[in-house]
Amino acid sequence: MKTSAQGFTGLHMLLATSAFFGVVIAVNVTMAFYASSSWSGLVVKNTYVASQEFNRKAAAMKAMAASGIEGNLSIKGHEIRYDIHDKSGSPAIVDDVVLNFKRPVGDHEDFLLTLKKAAAGRFEAEHDLAEGDWIVEAISRNNGVVVMHEAKRIDTAELGQ
Repeated sequence: MKTSAQGFTGLHMLLATSAFFGVVIAVNVTMAFYASSSWSGLVVKNTYVASQEFNRKAAAMKAMAASGIEGNLSIKGHEIRYDIHDKSGSPAIVDDVVLNFKRPVGDHEDFLLTLKKAAAGRFEAEHDLAEGDWIVEAISRNNGVVVMHEAKRIDTAELGQ
């Protein structure tokens, strides 16, 4: 009877190398798929135009900050309220408030919400808000002119939702 002890052959090396690179390639393809499907990567549509508008936007934001007008966003359950007042604490003269809810990463759940005026300086709406982090951009206008434009990052867990 003849026994053969071949040990580690070239075929074993080929199979081990192929298995290693197969795992590496599979992981890379999976990560690339999730990266491309979860965020568009788009920050601005035209970076040149955005850079040219920066100084104008910065000056407008400084003027808004100097006006002393402040807004306060509150969310309880599906009730969303935005109170806006001037530096003396009186309700600011505002016609409409629009809230733009954006996810920090991805845009598949983003929505725009126009609030209804409930009282002077108080605007309300009802809308269900999914759990997690949100960036809420509030734009308040009076006669079509932007009075206050601010953005806040919120977490629904901190709101007790």
